[in-house]
Amino acid sequence: MTLPVAPGTATTADHGEPNKNLKRIMAVSTLGGLLFGYDTGVINGALPFMEEDLGLTPFTTGLVTSSLLLGAAFGAMFGGRLADRYGRRRMIMALAGVFLIGTLGVSFAPAVAVMVPFRFILGMAVGGASVMVPVFLAEVSPAHLRGQMVTRNELMIVVGQLLAFITNAVLGNVWADQLHIWRWMLVLATLPAIALWIGMLRVPESPRWLASIGSYSEAFEVLQRIRSAALARRELAEVTEAARQDYEATKGTVADLKAPWLRRVFLIGIGIAVCQQITGVNSIMYYGTEILKQAGFGTQAALTANIANGVVSVVAVFFGIWLLGKVGRRPMLITGQLGTISALALIGFFSSVLPEGTARGFVILSLTVTFLAFQQASISTVTWLMLSEIFPQRIRGLGMGVATFVLWIVNFGVGFSFPMLVDAMGISNTFYLFAVLGVGAVVFVKLYLPETRGKTLEELEEEFRAGDRAALARPGSGTVGPHHAA
Repeated sequence: MTLPVAPGTATTADHGEPNKNLKRIMAVSTLGGLLFGYDTGVINGALPFMEEDLGLTPFTTGLVTSSLLLGAAFGAMFGGRLADRYGRRRMIMALAGVFLIGTLGVSFAPAVAVMVPFRFILGMAVGGASVMVPVFLAEVSPAHLRGQMVTRNELMIVVGQLLAFITNAVLGNVWADQLHIWRWMLVLATLPAIALWIGMLRVPESPRWLASIGSYSEAFEVLQRIRSAALARRELAEVTEAARQDYEATKGTVADLKAPWLRRVFLIGIGIAVCQQITGVNSIMYYGTEILKQAGFGTQAALTANIANGVVSVVAVFFGIWLLGKVGRRPMLITGQLGTISALALIGFFSSVLPEGTARGFVILSLTVTFLAFQQASISTVTWLMLSEIFPQRIRGLGMGVATFVLWIVNFGVGFSFPMLVDAMGISNTFYLFAVLGVGAVVFVKLYLPETRGKTLEELEEEFRAGDRAALARPGSGTVGPHHAA
């Protein structure tokens, strides 16, 4: 079902802010990002109640938390292919259904044996959303608004996490004596899932996907409804060419990696994904309440204090999006990694030298928000942008698919192992371990990461092909904005 706009009417989507149809598309589709954030963040406050209610051990705590992340790895790997085959709009609607089924399953799970498979199913929806929603937004947005619209999804992810933290704090404080309150924390995610499905009924299909299956008249009809008639005619030719290029990208196989320069780009992409996760960021996003409890807060105080982590993440993403247009990717990433390493080392130090109590709790809280400020403003923001920029057209589909899969698998490893690491090594040594891994990430970025700011994708590909390390380390001379590769 498409959005009615009189053909030939000039729209503000051509020159300036999105028109009302694009705003509706953005508001509805980014509910997928909100669900991504809420479902990954809500476990943070639900765990203290689930541990007592379900009798969780460090092993089963890690399993319940990380089963979603394992599902997300497979959802991300297959989600893009399914969206290519069946359409962006149709698959996002299907995702809404999977979100709903998964949420109801985990909310009513009577035991860990039921909880884990439904968390895996929910994770498949999260992983699918991490791929499909940004692609859909990029394909429906005009070029000058693409960065703004795509990064809105990143913002909605951290807003979803903040919403989860606030919900956890309210429910956990008001009904603290109710062991089953964690079920209410989880089941509230059904509301945006239903809203996403209903909202997508009024959203048109991606014109690029329609062109990719040869439905040029339908693609033109959609463009007329989200652009002016003149711009729609011009853009149809661009969409047709882009569809052809996308088809070429899907033909990339592992055999293409025999070329040394392509293999190098492929491995750098995987390295970027690993570097984002080995900072241990999701140990705080998933176990922040538990960390604050160990630092000295009570359960209710920890739930409330954890809201600060969500607020800082949202503010930091705003700042990071602004910073992308001002600073090169390499210095931005290295600065973020040095900041997170320092925060991790200080968390480890103060966890061991300060006596347990409220004072230590506030010190650890100040360091977790400092960590997240560096992580969300630089590392996480740069990671997704870099992954969209560095892969040549020939292996873009393969590279993005594998890199995203690896990112979620490392995320799973961190989420699964964290409770057991803390149980075996203590909180201090666990964060020292993350700090050491962060040093390795800095070395990787310094030695191998290219600078992509101000370069077209073609320029970047030529520098990789030529093996020009000096050129790869320099920013481009162009004035291309931070999302030129979207």
